[in-house]
Amino acid sequence: MQITEKQIELVNSRIQALEKAGSFYGKKLREAGITEIHSAEDFAKLPFSEKKDLRDAYPLGLMTAPEEEIVRIHSSSGTTGTPVIIPYTAKDVDDWATMFARCYEVAGITKKDRIQITPGYGLWTAGIGFQNGAEKLGAMVIPMGPGNTDKQLQMMQDMESTVICATSSYALLLAEEIQKRGIRDKIKLKKGVIGSERWSEKMRQRISTELGIELYDIYGLTEIYGPGIGINCEKESGMHYWDDFIYLEIIDPVTGKNVPDGEIGEIVITTLVKEGAPLIRYRTHDLSRIIPEKCSCGRCYPRIDAIMGRTDDMMKIKGVNVFPSQIEEVIGSFDEISSEYQIRISHLDGKDTMRIYVEATGDHDWNALSKRIAEKVKSRIGFTPIVKIVEIGMLPRSTKKTARVIDERYD
Repeated sequence: MQITEKQIELVNSRIQALEKAGSFYGKKLREAGITEIHSAEDFAKLPFSEKKDLRDAYPLGLMTAPEEEIVRIHSSSGTTGTPVIIPYTAKDVDDWATMFARCYEVAGITKKDRIQITPGYGLWTAGIGFQNGAEKLGAMVIPMGPGNTDKQLQMMQDMESTVICATSSYALLLAEEIQKRGIRDKIKLKKGVIGSERWSEKMRQRISTELGIELYDIYGLTEIYGPGIGINCEKESGMHYWDDFIYLEIIDPVTGKNVPDGEIGEIVITTLVKEGAPLIRYRTHDLSRIIPEKCSCGRCYPRIDAIMGRTDDMMKIKGVNVFPSQIEEVIGSFDEISSEYQIRISHLDGKDTMRIYVEATGDHDWNALSKRIAEKVKSRIGFTPIVKIVEIGMLPRSTKKTARVIDERYD
């Protein structure tokens, strides 16, 4: 996607704010001798920003607006190091709600809906992002937060919730519980807005079928407002994103160069109007591609494909680069197993071992099935894993994100 004159104008206003605030990025620009840009070629010379830059700015080094204008902070989980603190002005919060309300509207959700929100509240951007957008839309919010499945299902029935907002892992857990308890006829859900983790097509089909609802995949990350910067429409052909708030590029993760529209690469995002902590050319590590054709839904907002993984998802096993998405594709081709899986990587007797745990959906010859799965995985990645089959429901379910890869080599 080529950057427009209007977007260049907005980028220049953010450059001035960053330089004035003396932020890490303002210093990078000064070192690069860049004070403003005039073309797509100029934009491509702007330095990238990385997660490490944001961590190094802890706690409030990203703050670009005056402190008296900051009304809230959010933070990344910080599970892999120093957390990232993102300050928001009142306008940032309102802009985020506007984008999120747009997502709900694309999903066909209206102010007559009752939206049950199950992601976490607090420093994490999820719960409050879903809520702000719903309130901006004018819908009724049921702000449950995570966990307490008994209470979730009770409120879902009593309040006659029509929309569920959740991670895909928790949506699956709820779907399974509804089936187990035989309360499907008491549930009024029509739609699900799912975010915060990549999920397989097989998992999507299971949740949609078991709950009898339409599913919408929402995109976002804490550093760039939070969830709500993009969503798929009813045509289910990629996610529209809001190019009046963000500029999105796809780069080759190795060379850093832009790839042609349609090619897979790493998503890089520039915030165009953010005040509290604007980011320019932020490397997300998410993998996708720009879909160049106009969507048949008629909306003019550009699209990216579903998130295909992350550049840091890669596992090196027996000298081979393996991505979880490759294993998901194989699992999706077997009707005899569910969408759930777990990969455990160990180092025993001087060599790497990969075990894949899957759940059987019926009465099958487990030995024969595990051999067939192992052979198909080998044809995909080049070496044979150990495949272990367990009963349905035996693998862990999560109210948040499910840990699917456990690397025991470094424990």
